[in-house]
Amino acid sequence: MFLMKAYGVLRAIVWMLMVVCATPVAAQTIKVQRISFAAGSSSATVKGAISGAQIVDYKLGARAGQTMSVTLKTSNGSNYFNVLPPGSEAAVFIGSTSGNQWTGKLPADGEYTVRVYLMRSAARRNEKASYTLTTGVTGSAVAGDAKVAGTPYHATGKVPCVMASGKPQGSCRFGVTRQANGSGMVKVTKPDGRVRAIFFDKGKAIGYDESQADPGPFKAEQKGDMSIIHIGQERYEIPDAVIFGG
Repeated sequence: MFLMKAYGVLRAIVWMLMVVCATPVAAQTIKVQRISFAAGSSSATVKGAISGAQIVDYKLGARAGQTMSVTLKTSNGSNYFNVLPPGSEAAVFIGSTSGNQWTGKLPADGEYTVRVYLMRSAARRNEKASYTLTTGVTGSAVAGDAKVAGTPYHATGKVPCVMASGKPQGSCRFGVTRQANGSGMVKVTKPDGRVRAIFFDKGKAIGYDESQADPGPFKAEQKGDMSIIHIGQERYEIPDAVIFGG
């Protein structure tokens, strides 16, 4: 009798675990809100609140070469923002690793997204956050560098690349959006179709999009007129002419 009861309890526990595991996690809900500046102003401040898995995407237009600044003041230490360039989920700034204040030159024309969210652990606890977001765009757009027809890039082509240690060198397609003084962003398409965004400032490679699932240690060195870039086991050779033009 005791064994039968124990078996029945065990079956009930297993059934409950199967139900819990089969229950889908609630999908994140994204609210979109457009930011516009008042006449004569180069910045705007908005107040908002989120809870759990809620996300708010603030959209604003800007031009390559302009400088964007974003500051988030919040009631919750797990509340951050990312900055996404036009038409991409590859963040140029990730708040959870860099804080809640950012200023940077913009690599391309178009609509930028400031994504406000709670860290996953806080979202699971259904925490709440009240915040004040201030965004600003200043400076003049880059002029005189035409785009490749039908693309957002100032130049496209191929660069030498290696995807893993010991693998042969191949070539990867790239597109570059340039700013003044050798700054900008080079997007390299890997053989598997994924895109690696590499950021330059004054002709020097300074970092890459770390939001991808396969980040790695970043190292860049200059050899003649070539930047040799290592990201984990990946290796890219990017000529100065890609970022400076000519």
